[in-house]
Amino acid sequence: MELNGILALFNLGTGEIIAIVLVILLLFGGRKIPELMRGLGKGVKSFKQGMNEVEDELKKPLEDLDKKDNQ
Repeated sequence: MELNGILALFNLGTGEIIAIVLVILLLFGGRKIPELMRGLGKGVKSFKQGMNEVEDELKKPLEDLDKKDNQ
């Protein structure tokens, strides 16, 4: 569903998507694309991990307050 929303935003059809994929293949070659995707995946994973760490740090003081109230 999210992909459909992105495609609707840019109003891309099947022909345009195929053309973009072909241009990317021509620019980077078939061997570089897996490396690029691997790097992109690692970046997304690192970003999510950082966001989870920030969320945990924000929740920690609230949990400490709850423990003090229960004592």
